[in-house]
Amino acid sequence: MADGSHPHAGDPVFDLHLAGKMEIRSTAPLTSREDLSLAYTPGVARVCEAIAADPALSQIYTWVPNTVAVVTDGTAVLGLGDIGPSAAMPVMEGKAVLFKQFGGVDGIPICLDTTDVDEIIETVVRLAPSFGGINLEDISAPRCFEIEDRLKALLDIPVFHDDQHGTAVVVLAALTNSLRLTGRNPESTRVVISGAGAAGVAVAKILLEAGIKDLAVTDRKGVIHSGRDDLTPVKRALAVITADQTGRTGSLADVLTGADVYIGVSGGTVPEEDVARMADEAIVFGLANPMPEVLPEVARRHARVVATGRSDFPNQINNVLAFPGIFRGAFDVRATAITEGMKLAAATALAELVGDDLSADLVIPSPFDPRVGPAVAAAVSAAARRDGVART
Repeated sequence: MADGSHPHAGDPVFDLHLAGKMEIRSTAPLTSREDLSLAYTPGVARVCEAIAADPALSQIYTWVPNTVAVVTDGTAVLGLGDIGPSAAMPVMEGKAVLFKQFGGVDGIPICLDTTDVDEIIETVVRLAPSFGGINLEDISAPRCFEIEDRLKALLDIPVFHDDQHGTAVVVLAALTNSLRLTGRNPESTRVVISGAGAAGVAVAKILLEAGIKDLAVTDRKGVIHSGRDDLTPVKRALAVITADQTGRTGSLADVLTGADVYIGVSGGTVPEEDVARMADEAIVFGLANPMPEVLPEVARRHARVVATGRSDFPNQINNVLAFPGIFRGAFDVRATAITEGMKLAAATALAELVGDDLSADLVIPSPFDPRVGPAVAAAVSAAARRDGVART
């Protein structure tokens, strides 16, 4: 508004977001005619001609290799759901500033006014020459799986759906330390995941990669297993690698009985009596925001380790622990993709940072621990070289 006021003036949240949370600034001086001739015409023409003759030079003389597109269609934003591309922009800006603050990566928010899978893929592919990587964000399941898979096949730069893999990496790190604290090993630990959306599917897959054998994933109709006739292709594939291996069926309450670990990525509420039937020294991760599936004060009556997605409780499972360092590490070696090995390496690096400080209220580092970004980046770079996707 002309007088500097705005409809929510005085509200600190809206005041902070006034005119957005980010800007573009020059890294080149522009204070003289000589500066201008070097940064723009005529000097810039020489750089353009050099890149035209050798496109690989764009990785040296532009910002492309350090820049990630933060792409959404606004269909699954935080806990708000399908709010559309315009309303999603504050979250995408937030993601971009987190990339910069915690990974030194330049993020550009891109909110697409389409929910069509083919249109999203085509748009991102056409934009890809401007970026070193693609971070997909807040795209609803099951469309998000196809979009990511097809873009990974089409592009030779990292493509990463953070709602899936960022969540999975941090959950695995926290669970690794929780198992250590409670004297468990992955092979004999019973895990229940409630929620089979983007996060639930990715968490299930990374836990299997990390050695968990007994895993049940539930949705609103109970355990996902191949005996059900209402499964999407994604859920059917998930059933084969989870409950079908153990023969587990029934409701969430049924499989929580005697379970060692509960991981909630679904919303809703788990009754206290169901939590009480879990194994001794149980581990409860209620990650829905803003309201965890099991409130910490309830979970602590029955569990040894409790984690949430909130910053006002101990053990926050926060994706910012993962994605800035993952892209930093991928960019540092000009990786062509982000592999399962790179994700596992990121989780291991996060878990190891806790070290001897491990306790029931500290199974995962703080996002403000300055070691986090560099440790994750170094582990991811090393894993990219091992997996053969590093170009430098």
